[in-house]
Amino acid sequence: MHILHMLTIMKKILILHVIVICLTILWCSQPVLLNAEDESKRLEELQNQIKEYEAKIDESRSKQKTLASTIEVLNNQIYLTTIKIAKTKEEITTLQTQIEGLTKKIVQLDQTLNDVSEILKTRVEETYKRSFLPSVQLLFISKSFNEFFTQVKYLQLAQKHDKEMMFEMEEAKVNFDIQKELKESKQQELKKLEDYLSSQSTVLEQQKASKEELMRLTKNDEQNFQNLLAKAKAEFQAIQSILAGKGQETKVGDVNEGESIASIISGVSACSTGTHLHFEVAKGGAHVNPASVLSSKEVEWDLCGWYGCDSTFSFSGSWPWPVNGKPRVTQGYGSTAYSRSGAYGGGPHTGIDIVSDDLSVKAVQGGTLYRGSIGCGGGTLRYVKVHHKDTDTDSYYLHINYVK
Repeated sequence: MHILHMLTIMKKILILHVIVICLTILWCSQPVLLNAEDESKRLEELQNQIKEYEAKIDESRSKQKTLASTIEVLNNQIYLTTIKIAKTKEEITTLQTQIEGLTKKIVQLDQTLNDVSEILKTRVEETYKRSFLPSVQLLFISKSFNEFFTQVKYLQLAQKHDKEMMFEMEEAKVNFDIQKELKESKQQELKKLEDYLSSQSTVLEQQKASKEELMRLTKNDEQNFQNLLAKAKAEFQAIQSILAGKGQETKVGDVNEGESIASIISGVSACSTGTHLHFEVAKGGAHVNPASVLSSKEVEWDLCGWYGCDSTFSFSGSWPWPVNGKPRVTQGYGSTAYSRSGAYGGGPHTGIDIVSDDLSVKAVQGGTLYRGSIGCGGGTLRYVKVHHKDTDTDSYYLHINYVK
């Protein structure tokens, strides 16, 4: 009877052992997609298309600046972004499938682990209760010395198996935690992809709007496009001439910081395609990035056009702004997307362009006000200059009407 009971228990131990091993193997395995090979080929095809259109864009940009080559760049950019969106969607679908598989596995095996833990707990308690039976008592309940030695050997074997199974259960639990971390990692990766998809969708809308803007400005006419570039180039040359002292300037008088000195021209004007203030700073006759002297301020960014998009930047100075209200910044300083389009004949943008609902313009520092003008693109570009008191610094305000 005792032998039969021991055999039954040994079978249970063996079954538990097999379950734990299966758990370990299952947890170590990764979720496998049935169509993983097809998915990989599809992503590879999309990546090859991305490289192809990036090369086409580079090739188009190296061509002479014509309306046709610019439209070609825009079309390729739109198609490139569309491919990137498709690739991102494929990657999101793959991750969602993997996360779903991991979720099911975690729920199912969490329950299995709990069940096996309870069985093992009961088994260990039974084994150790028997192990504390005094040897004399165990000898008396045995029918023979052979049975006595068999039971002692069984207890030793059972304890050994219990220890092995507890170690394997601990391994299974560690793997369980690893899979949970893997799921969390994939969820974070999914969130990044979803955010990236959202940004790509925004870029695509901007690119489509940029193409529409170019068509509106040029009316799909090459001459209009060349006039647009010539106008920007003429503005760049005019600014260089102003800083070289070649503008016609008249001294107005002293002004204080924050005092009204001009108003922005509404609409198109000489060397300007629309309402904006071009704000420029020079120290000792050399250009200074206005973002380095203007104080930090919440602005609206509008840095995209048919020529592409620029990144936002920060303001790190202490000067007040030359406009009231919340300004809209349409172009920054230096090598901007607009300058790279060939608009300034290869030169950089030497100031920042600002738009505001309030058209009044204020002096950013106190000093001496000058009223100036210079020929530009067949018209007259009007500006005012403030020579900052007791410094070698000047601030310039272009595309304005005089108020003093």
